[in-house]
Amino acid sequence: MASMLWPILRRALSAPMREVVVDDQRTWRYIDLVGGAMHLAERLNGASATKHVAVMLPTGGVFPMTLLACWIAGRVPVPVNYLLGDDERQFILDDCDTDTLITVGPMLEHLGGPEPRGVHVMKLDELNFAGPPPLRVPAFPMGRDLAVIIYTSGTSGRPKGVMLTHRNLRSNVNTAIKHVGLTRSNGFLGVLPQFHSFGLMAMTLVPLQLGAKVIYTARFVPAKLVRLIEKHRPDVFMAIPSMYNALAGVKNAEPDALKSIVMAVSGAEPLPKDVAERFEERFGVHILEGYGLSETSPGVSWSTPWANREGSVGRALPGIEVFAVDDKNRRLPADTEGELVVRGPNVMAGYYKRPDLTAQAIDEDGTFHTGDIGRVDHDGFIFITGRIKEMMIIGGENVFPREIEEVLVAHPSLTAAAVVGKADASRGEVAIAFVEAADEQPFDEATLRAWCRDSGLAGFKVPKEIRLVDELPRSPTGKVLRRQLTEQVRAEPT
Repeated sequence: MASMLWPILRRALSAPMREVVVDDQRTWRYIDLVGGAMHLAERLNGASATKHVAVMLPTGGVFPMTLLACWIAGRVPVPVNYLLGDDERQFILDDCDTDTLITVGPMLEHLGGPEPRGVHVMKLDELNFAGPPPLRVPAFPMGRDLAVIIYTSGTSGRPKGVMLTHRNLRSNVNTAIKHVGLTRSNGFLGVLPQFHSFGLMAMTLVPLQLGAKVIYTARFVPAKLVRLIEKHRPDVFMAIPSMYNALAGVKNAEPDALKSIVMAVSGAEPLPKDVAERFEERFGVHILEGYGLSETSPGVSWSTPWANREGSVGRALPGIEVFAVDDKNRRLPADTEGELVVRGPNVMAGYYKRPDLTAQAIDEDGTFHTGDIGRVDHDGFIFITGRIKEMMIIGGENVFPREIEEVLVAHPSLTAAAVVGKADASRGEVAIAFVEAADEQPFDEATLRAWCRDSGLAGFKVPKEIRLVDELPRSPTGKVLRRQLTEQVRAEPT
């Protein structure tokens, strides 16, 4: 299979004046993206000696331009999460073996802190892209060649570099387009960070290959997002549950403000039923869930308007096989809960410089073990019920946080919840819940515990403690960092 670069260049050559990106700063045509990429590729070849190039950019047109520049120059882009702390960001720069960081000056100024060490900082806003681009023959990456290294969010330790090949990306883009029936007439609204695999594939590569217009905004401001939808009328919107929750609470938005949205997709973490119901009641838009991981490029499954079931993350994309296995890696029958595994051309090449972790995650036959617990029903619909590492054992019973969290966030006084286990001398573990309260809503722990019991939770699943916090710890994509909460309760006396 050819590289990810070629279908994009072919589309650009067939319609160079097509407007494909509108961001907070400007409108980009294909000729602007490719011309800028040619200029930047020339600069890269004169400034960088390493194969890998770190990229730290805001969501917008500069990101796909830089992505193309790296591929044209025969380099491997390494998107860097600009929301990380200084130490973790520096860890990624050191770990990926690069000598160059592409960014913009305002981003470095906003981050503050020490200047990145060990790299030449190339600021796009200080480069001159005027004049015709230099004529050069692009590199010829093959499908098996490395296309990008995506670092995980570090929810279970130090970030790991996920190596995705051109074949990984190209297959995932093509199957997603086929599965949903996307065309260049679709309009996309992108607010997901492009350093994350979800934003990279669904909101960058898919529209870029299609020639579809995508509207980007670098910061998630709910009221602004509503205005952008009303102005540009996109029909495809992808976000994370916390974003849908915030949108459902936007004041002064008309009920038909989002009427252009035909496909609203939620990913990155489980979508609480209460959030989905409030969003649909407010705007009349049904949210569809998808499922993926950085290690699977990332798309695994995607619900569609014509094929979805409540609580499901949809059917697997074409050419991808998903099934559950037991603790001895034996395939389980349909509708039987176990660890979900994925097999297909979207499975990563491995973790950068971590063959030990790669061997733990990928079988000899190329099957990736997700660490997620779930089941696949007789019709192929996938249901996620928890994660292996998050599972609690309370009085000998397996308990997954998601079940308790769903009950908690259904209470009108709460907007979010995260449950972790704490060691207990008599029951092995007990559930501890951390919650965020809705504006102007009183917090009463006894009332919430009674709510859990009255909602049908078994007594041993009712949290022993429910703690109010101003804000749950989250990754830049909105995923709750349970590891931080777990470390907090582990440090407490039992």
